[in-house]
Amino acid sequence: MDMLQVKGEQIVDAQGKRVRLRGTCIGGWLNMENFIDGYPGAEHALREAFARELGPERARFFFERFLDHFFTEDDVKFLRGCGATVIRIPFSYKHVEQDAAPFRYKDDGFARIGRTLEWCRKHGLYVILDLHAVPGYQNPDWHCDNATNYALFWQHPHFQDRFVAIWEEFARRYRGDPAVAGYNVMNEPVTHRGANNRNPYTAPIASDWAALNGLYARVVAAIRAIDPDHIIFLEGDDYSRLFSGLDKPFAPNLVYSSHNYMGPGLGPGRYPAAGADRARIEREFTGCEGFRFTQEHRVPLWVGEFGAVFNGPKEEIPDRLRGLDDQVAVMDAHGAHWTTWTYKDVGVMGWVAVAPDSDYIKTIQPVFDAKMKLHAEGWGWLPPSPITEAMERLDRVIVEVAGDASLAGANRGMLAKATLSTYVAGLLQTPYARCFKGLSEAQMDAALASFSFARCRVNQGQVDVLRKYFSQPA
Repeated sequence: MDMLQVKGEQIVDAQGKRVRLRGTCIGGWLNMENFIDGYPGAEHALREAFARELGPERARFFFERFLDHFFTEDDVKFLRGCGATVIRIPFSYKHVEQDAAPFRYKDDGFARIGRTLEWCRKHGLYVILDLHAVPGYQNPDWHCDNATNYALFWQHPHFQDRFVAIWEEFARRYRGDPAVAGYNVMNEPVTHRGANNRNPYTAPIASDWAALNGLYARVVAAIRAIDPDHIIFLEGDDYSRLFSGLDKPFAPNLVYSSHNYMGPGLGPGRYPAAGADRARIEREFTGCEGFRFTQEHRVPLWVGEFGAVFNGPKEEIPDRLRGLDDQVAVMDAHGAHWTTWTYKDVGVMGWVAVAPDSDYIKTIQPVFDAKMKLHAEGWGWLPPSPITEAMERLDRVIVEVAGDASLAGANRGMLAKATLSTYVAGLLQTPYARCFKGLSEAQMDAALASFSFARCRVNQGQVDVLRKYFSQPA
């Protein structure tokens, strides 16, 4: 494998030949996510619930075996066989550092990453290392292991110092490794405090561009002092959507990343339809700030996340596939690199999914069903539920008692997030842990083996759509 470099608007290999990075993200593995893995709430709180209910040793066994089964060389071979050229590996800082021992690094976490790089090197699959959850939380959502709804990272220099030091450690360990396409230094930053409690009095919300630009300049300089060669991937603010206040490219070998989730892939509804077609996708894509920024500065664009949701009504699955197909076609036509979200899950967005009749799903079924009925989830299709009407009533009561009509509907999303996907999801973590309490280690292992590639089901429709583009030249 060749060390990849940026040359103008292109990513190239050692011979100067264009390389197009097309692949997927291994979400839910080294940074667990509830809708991907089937559990409720945030990962760190789930681990605490397991330690309480099963004891520290059996809890440790559970999570280690989950990691062992979820992603192996079999998955790498499958991905490369489909034609993917890259995977993005989201990871939490907690795999390489502990809060109780900051600036000291865990060899076991790096060993797991190192084994994965060996498999990818063997099969010719590039890896983008993505720090998905940073100390102090870079945004208020579950996907950075945040159970508080507050992003503390931007207010505390201690967290920022640890963030930079983590990347210095990665640079020391992986400089010169050609299997590493580069470092995605931070997933979906959200710098504005209004994101913590969106309401009419914090809108319009302004990004703290000075904070983000200062941090990016600092971490790039720190990495470059150790590793001058690897690509560094920088994302826009507000969940990788905003780029207008970013400094222009300030160092060699920078690639900029937007996340582009679009209605045709997410649904609900038929596609194409009036006002929803490929022309609309193209207008939205070429109008987004990430595309405009990279066009203006003539640097590569990588769409780090996008995808389609398949756990909704079965009759709409062909619509989601058509929407996905058109989005990939548009991105490819405009020269963007891309990785879908996500590779493997319990049947929401993955290329492969845990079988509905697997030991794992059977074990967690009562809690999984309760989570869906209570809408204690932050992503994907949710079934009709009385909880929706209850949230609307609560919203109306708040407006009436506050006597402020401007609140009507404005806070409904954050209200549902705080009460359902945060508080109620947290309540369900103990029942989820208890699903495994009476099992032996062998039985727990058998349930977790449901995540192994051999026991998962391939979403053939999605894979067939993507294969068309993997075979096209850069």
